[in-house]
Amino acid sequence: MTDSANKQYQRMTETPIAKLIPRLAIPTVISMLVTMIYNIADTYFVSKISVPASGATGILLSLMGLIQAFGFMFGQGAGSNISRRLGAKDIDAARRYCSTAYFLSLLTGLLILALGMCFIEPVMRLLGSTDTILPYAVSYGTWILIAAPAMTTSFVMNNVLRFEGMAKLAMIGISVGAVLNVALDPLLIFTFHLGIAGAGIATAASQYISMLILLAIFLMKKPQSRISLKYLSLKPRVIWDIVSVGAPSFARQGLNAISNMFLNLQAQPFGDECIAAMSIAAKISMLIFSVALGIGQGFQPVCSFNYGAKLYQRVKASITFLWRFATAVIAVFSVVCFFLAPQVVTLFREEPEVIKIGATALRFLCCSLLIMPTIMAGNMTFQSVGKSGRAFFLACAQNGLFFIPLIFLLPSLFGITGIELAWPIAYTVAAIIATPMLLQFMKKL
Repeated sequence: MTDSANKQYQRMTETPIAKLIPRLAIPTVISMLVTMIYNIADTYFVSKISVPASGATGILLSLMGLIQAFGFMFGQGAGSNISRRLGAKDIDAARRYCSTAYFLSLLTGLLILALGMCFIEPVMRLLGSTDTILPYAVSYGTWILIAAPAMTTSFVMNNVLRFEGMAKLAMIGISVGAVLNVALDPLLIFTFHLGIAGAGIATAASQYISMLILLAIFLMKKPQSRISLKYLSLKPRVIWDIVSVGAPSFARQGLNAISNMFLNLQAQPFGDECIAAMSIAAKISMLIFSVALGIGQGFQPVCSFNYGAKLYQRVKASITFLWRFATAVIAVFSVVCFFLAPQVVTLFREEPEVIKIGATALRFLCCSLLIMPTIMAGNMTFQSVGKSGRAFFLACAQNGLFFIPLIFLLPSLFGITGIELAWPIAYTVAAIIATPMLLQFMKKL
């Protein structure tokens, strides 16, 4: 191993857990918040155009989630394998996983772009567009599709850097794009009078800038992994290792996108105000949860690396730390947001109906956020150690297995309140299932 690889090995296997995870988590929390800013910035500025335009950002949240699902699948699938291979001191294998995942994600992004542009109007209607929302969704969605190759490859590079313990470098690539996105949104939407298309252009431009920065980091050979055709492997075993371990991430992100689609469809009878309100509440709650998700992503390389090095007590200690720390952090943010829910929703729209629906939904979600770290800890632990079956099940439980039947059942019984309750109830059931699974694994460790 090289000197840098030896130093990285010592850092990941000898630094106290209570210091190592926060050190890796801070940049990843920033990266997660920055990722959410892409959506929040567009939602905020687009909401100043009209209610249907605001609803369009909620419609496109499903499409962006699907694109990100492929990026996360290849990125976390490769990252977990890379981290465990580096823990076992097999650098050549780590490079094969990195290059293979990168080129697979690039091909996938190009296919999404081509197919999406051919069927853009049917896709927007499938995602839940009403007649009034459709023109805005098509205009905004065109640019989201153009950004698809950049999004899929960026998520791969970001995750590989994180799993190698280089979260700061990953943060730089994502942060620059986010700052650019926030700056371009008002300029293109209002100054150049491009409307919602301006928000789409800003998002696409910022995604490609982020991609180029992350790619430059790899070309400068900062991480142990490499992006090169020389290391591309089409062996079924390598591809299976990436896809099987990354499948929980795909399920988590993909089912979240499908859930958003069903949410929009079920909200249609209650009007554009309901769609806009639920979109705002969902994005705000995800902004809060992204803090816990960032902590979890700081935990993953520690868990994977030490599992690969067979240091099982460090793995157990890292799980315990994640579970407690993430729950405590989320509790603080959730309590504040619960009491300020109407004021937070008002930042986006001022219609009384939007505020009423959005504030109630946000308060329900804040309550359920307290148990989300439990599901996350189980999901990320099993994915990090290569237990893909259990990770896949928990990913499905978190974002679709229970929510999808609930979103069809509850509105017919309780109207809008049923829509607002579907996610919180689904999260609660998932947490009840995740707890014994995680405790049993920790006992085995």
